[in-house]
Amino acid sequence: MDQKSPFRIAAVQASSVFLDLEASLDKACGLIREAAGEGARLVVLPEAFLPGYPMWVWFIPGGHTHPLRELYTELHANSVSIPGPATEVIGSVAAECDITVAIGVNERNSEASDSTLFNTLLYIGPDGSVLGRHRKLVPTTAEKLVWGRGDGSDLEVYELPFGRLGGLICWENYMPLARYALTAWGAQLHAAPTWDRGEPWLSTMRHVAKEGRVFVLGSCQAFHMDDIPDRYAFKEKYLGAMEGWLNPGGTVIVDPDGKVVAGPGDQEETILYAEVRPDQLVGPRWQIDVAGNYSRPDVFELRVHRRATPAVTVVEPEDEGLTQEDPAAGSE
Repeated sequence: MDQKSPFRIAAVQASSVFLDLEASLDKACGLIREAAGEGARLVVLPEAFLPGYPMWVWFIPGGHTHPLRELYTELHANSVSIPGPATEVIGSVAAECDITVAIGVNERNSEASDSTLFNTLLYIGPDGSVLGRHRKLVPTTAEKLVWGRGDGSDLEVYELPFGRLGGLICWENYMPLARYALTAWGAQLHAAPTWDRGEPWLSTMRHVAKEGRVFVLGSCQAFHMDDIPDRYAFKEKYLGAMEGWLNPGGTVIVDPDGKVVAGPGDQEETILYAEVRPDQLVGPRWQIDVAGNYSRPDVFELRVHRRATPAVTVVEPEDEGLTQEDPAAGSE
């Protein structure tokens, strides 16, 4: 990294096209192009933007199997594989615009049953390549009805021409050890796609920025009742008494001193921008660097298990040192 000039970052506040992958993907590409057109080198889109956040889990009781199953089936049908056609589309736009993209997606477990979904933060580099992905470690309460649990294998910080980028999804930002791991790996820019909003969440975004001395991009959907098509029976049955904004947004950008420099967005679709000076990525850590001058590894120790935990591991005979000619492979 040899960044000497200021650069722009962008946080998107927008709704998905509910449970429509193709339309949500088109919308995401338009938002990425818009941010790049305004000079942004990094753009963060909300949690589960492709093809939408499963907000119904907060309204449909867990024992109502049939509506939950129907919605899960449609969400699954519109979810993505990594890599896959959706990542290729986003990658082509990122390369066209020379912009780094962090976007929340519903991801299939394509490596196993292809039936479980993960809440995933997808990173696409300015050359269009998939930098990596991070599956949410712990879905929050009702979210467990939809998403599986990720593991530590994809917890990562990415070196980019303008800075080092990491991120956590929604309430993962309340996990101090996860935050510390990213800080210890040198994160300077922190993507925080979310469905949360309100003053406590804003305070959290400011704390994460101040603690880690990072720029935080907290991107949330601004989601209105009208964004749910009337064809969905759960809209009338479980949300009939509600109206207006189901989520007003609250998207924000916070600087390493914990100061809000853009937003919060409220009840509208918008893109927030902030300018980053290179000295802001280092200077504030003179006072406190939680993984440097404020760390005490002689007192506290953090171990991060980054090994993958696959659903199945295949062991072939040759892996055990056995072949058909090996007498040990025969019957007794």
